[in-house]
Amino acid sequence: MLIKNGFLLDYESKEFVKRDIKVIDGKIHEISDNIINDDKDIVIDATNMYITPGLIDAHSHICISEEGMGQLGDDCCDYSSALTPELEVLDAIYPFDKAVESALKAGVTTACICPGSDGVVGGMCSTIEFGEKVADKMIVQRKTAIKCSLGENPKTANHGFSSRMGTAYNLRKCFEEALEYKYKKENSNGYFRKDFGMENMLKVLNKEIPIHVHAHRSDDICTAIRIAKEYEINMVIVHGTDAISIIDYLAENKYPIILGPSMNPRGKQECWNKTFETAKYLSDNKIKFCITADHDVTPIYYLVDYARMCVKNGLDELEALKAITKYPAEILGIQDKKGDIKKGLDADLVFWTDHPFSNTTRVKNVFVRGNKLV
Repeated sequence: MLIKNGFLLDYESKEFVKRDIKVIDGKIHEISDNIINDDKDIVIDATNMYITPGLIDAHSHICISEEGMGQLGDDCCDYSSALTPELEVLDAIYPFDKAVESALKAGVTTACICPGSDGVVGGMCSTIEFGEKVADKMIVQRKTAIKCSLGENPKTANHGFSSRMGTAYNLRKCFEEALEYKYKKENSNGYFRKDFGMENMLKVLNKEIPIHVHAHRSDDICTAIRIAKEYEINMVIVHGTDAISIIDYLAENKYPIILGPSMNPRGKQECWNKTFETAKYLSDNKIKFCITADHDVTPIYYLVDYARMCVKNGLDELEALKAITKYPAEILGIQDKKGDIKKGLDADLVFWTDHPFSNTTRVKNVFVRGNKLV
C-alpha cells in the first residue's frame, strides 16, 4: 500500500509535513517526499489529509464494561477478595462491545484494558488493538501491568477494612506474600505448585512489568510512591487528579502518570481538584504523562477532545498530540510497535480532514496494521 501526498505528524520536525508512506505487511516500510509507485501498490490519495498515528488510551475498561449492557456486561471488578492478582482481563474481553466501533471511527486504535478499582489488587491488564473478533487476536501485549488501587474505591468496597491504612496494608501484604512465594519457589527441591496470582506478582517484583495504581488524591499518590520505593518496583500512577497539589514531589520522583478522566462531574471527594490545567503542570515539570478517557467513565471516542481541552488550558499542542499517541505507547512499553509514524512500526494511521484539534475536523479513514477499518 502506498499513501500519497498526506500531511503526516512528524515528531522530529515538530509539525505536520507532506510525505508519502509505503506500507508492507502491516508495517511502515518507507517514508519519503515522493515514493514512486511500482505498479504493485494499492495507492491511496491522502491529499489535504492530516495523518496521525492511531490514538492510544493507556487506561480503559472498554470490552469489559460493555456499553449499554448494564450489570450483565460489567466484568470490571471481582468482589471475591480485595487481592486478586490471579485474574486476567483477557478472560473477560468482549470484542463486540458497541463502543469499539465508535472508538475506531474516532481514531482510537489501541487501549490498555484494566480491571476496575474496587479491589486493592485487581488483576492483570492487557493491551489490545481494535478490529478483530477474537480477544486473543486483539492482543498487543498480554501482560502489561498489575492493576492496584488506593483511595475511596477499595476502602468503601466492603472488603473487611474501611480506611486508607487498611488499603495500604493489604497492598503491602500482597507483596509480602509474593516475596515468600518467591523464596519457596527458589528453594524448592522437587515439585512446586505454581500460584497464578503470585506468578503475576513476581513479574512486578522482578521489574518485568509495573503496577498501575489508581490514585486520585495527593495522599493516595504519595502512598503509591512510598510503597513503590519500599519494594523497589516500577509504577505508573493512574488518574493523578490532585497532582498539582504535590507537583514538586512528583517532579522529584518522576513516576509516569496516566492522567484523567477530566471531562466528567466531580462525583467523589477525591476528585474535587479535577482540572484540565493539570496536563500543563505535568508537562512544564517534565513528568511523563498521557491522557486517558477511562472508558466507560467518559467515552473513549472523545479522546482527541480531552487532549484538545488540555491545549485550551495551556498545554502545548504538540505535547497534547504526543499524550494520546507517543507517550501512552512509551508508558505501556509498546513504543517498538505503536504510537508514532516511523519505519518499522505498525501502520496504525488516522486520516483527518483538518488538524485533529480543529472543531470541524472529521476522521476520514483509519488503518490498523495496514488494514482499512474505517
